[in-house]
Amino acid sequence: MTARNLPEHADNPIHTDGGARAAGFPAAIVAGTTVHAYLTRPIVEAWGMAWLANGSSTVAFLAPVLADDPVDCVPVVTADGSVEVRALVGGELRARLVARPEADAVDDWSRRDGEPLPAHVESLVDGRVDYARRAGDDLALYATAGIVHPCLWSSLANGVMIRHLVEGPWIHTSSRIVHHATALVGATALVEAKVVDRFETRRGIRAVVDVNVSVDGGSVATVRHEALVSLTPTAL
Repeated sequence: MTARNLPEHADNPIHTDGGARAAGFPAAIVAGTTVHAYLTRPIVEAWGMAWLANGSSTVAFLAPVLADDPVDCVPVVTADGSVEVRALVGGELRARLVARPEADAVDDWSRRDGEPLPAHVESLVDGRVDYARRAGDDLALYATAGIVHPCLWSSLANGVMIRHLVEGPWIHTSSRIVHHATALVGATALVEAKVVDRFETRRGIRAVVDVNVSVDGGSVATVRHEALVSLTPTAL
């Protein structure tokens, strides 16, 4: 893939050249959700609808992917049956996604401790649904089956961060995502979230949220989402 930012990413200054340089980076950082979309491609090609309906993954962003970087997504099968997909730029590891063909065991989301945030409703239509294709993942399965791309779950979790926790430029750092069902294009989703951790690091304030996305009363995905919600430019 050739990494690209979409026009809507300019809302976060870190995805613009000027904003990224002000935060200590050489050029615009490509959105984590976009890199996440690239990393899922080999998994969905191999495991298809079964993984989209009942799989799990953890994605971690280890170093920035910059706009126009050539990104190679290399899958490696591990001894325990999971697959690690590595995002490489010039042979250097920038991000990884570790996927399992089945859902990880998860606790009842409603019983987990945390600071509840206001729930909101999202329509799974228009540009949000077309995001992954515009960013570069043109796998036909999604259009053929009429279902949304799995990077939507990290995108909805990003929305929680933006609504309630972000202060200025910010960076998505990792997500753990469990799929419970697929969601059809055009569905209406309820997004519920709670803050489970917030702490200071040398790079800024880091926050962790648990997010549950449901359609028609049934959970389709749960996400543990982590981001630097306030950056310390001199420490980057």
